[in-house]
Amino acid sequence: MNPLHARYPFFEGAREAVEASGVALPTLVAEDAPAVERGRERVERALLSGTTASETPREWSVEDELLSYPIARILVSLIDAPAAVRKYAAAEAATAADRFAEDFETDDEGLKSTSQRTVTLDRVLDEFDFDDEIHAEPPERGNEPHWFRVALGSYLTLADGDWGDGWRLVNREVVDGDVRVTRDELERLLREAVERRVAEGLPFQVRGTAGGDQLADSLEEEIATLRDLLADRREVRQIDTVAPELFPPCMTHLVERVRRDNDLDAHSTFALTAFLTGIGMDTDEVVRFYRETPLDEETVRYQTEYLRDGSGAQFAAPTCATMQAYGDCVNKDERCETIAHPMSYYEKALDEADEVVDWREA
Repeated sequence: MNPLHARYPFFEGAREAVEASGVALPTLVAEDAPAVERGRERVERALLSGTTASETPREWSVEDELLSYPIARILVSLIDAPAAVRKYAAAEAATAADRFAEDFETDDEGLKSTSQRTVTLDRVLDEFDFDDEIHAEPPERGNEPHWFRVALGSYLTLADGDWGDGWRLVNREVVDGDVRVTRDELERLLREAVERRVAEGLPFQVRGTAGGDQLADSLEEEIATLRDLLADRREVRQIDTVAPELFPPCMTHLVERVRRDNDLDAHSTFALTAFLTGIGMDTDEVVRFYRETPLDEETVRYQTEYLRDGSGAQFAAPTCATMQAYGDCVNKDERCETIAHPMSYYEKALDEADEVVDWREA
């Protein structure tokens, strides 16, 4: 199998490769093949960390990685929750965007022929039928193209005004029916294209189809686990107070780590960001909170928006049980023994505090 298809399983060629392999997904599930476990991890990471990249990539073969994608789509369909589809599609797109950026940089350095795993920008544009819609401006002084022109129709289809005022057409340079965008902005548009492709057709009917009931029954344990993780994203009491000195020990520990060690695992960063949005911080405030860390501003902004559903509701950080499972539950105190969620800890701490000074006003 082509390693490129495993890296980008939503490509049309990847779908054709799965079909040509002759592998029956019900058989994979019945045999508890590695691709099933990787598919479960794929969805779990999407719900918890906003990525579908494996934490242990060397454990999986190219075949496991490729086949885990249709397995993941089955799992998301069986979860049968709109939030699961949104989170999963967004996570696949975010993972693809990171890989696009890596591959395009390799292409810029003239190394594209050294690996079957990488794609060029032209290849991606062709995949999404943008080859006639998006063009690079001529490079200046021999440098790589920094500016691109996107056909107005494609821009309006992909861009979302909720990404910020800078994306609104009134604030863009439009020439001869094309919108001028930077390289980073183009990659944001491509991420949106991936997200839409992944979400297309989800969820689909599994039970009631040929072999679907048996498939669903075989995945019952995985579905139950994933539904529990999705439940971690429950809505919580409206809070609009930022008092770091009252954070639960787990969140205090993550704050100290990101500022001291300048690094956090993806699930830890996600948990902390979810907590910050849950206590009332908007996107700009979260960015400011992370300012003295090496975390990329655009990544922080994207992850913050990821934590909001279509109605703008805020979702809580993972439960204490999930934090413990990932090794982020540390320095427990007496209050920890009385709660099951970091947000509950913080609510109690606020209620019991004599005086609270909001970090945003300090």
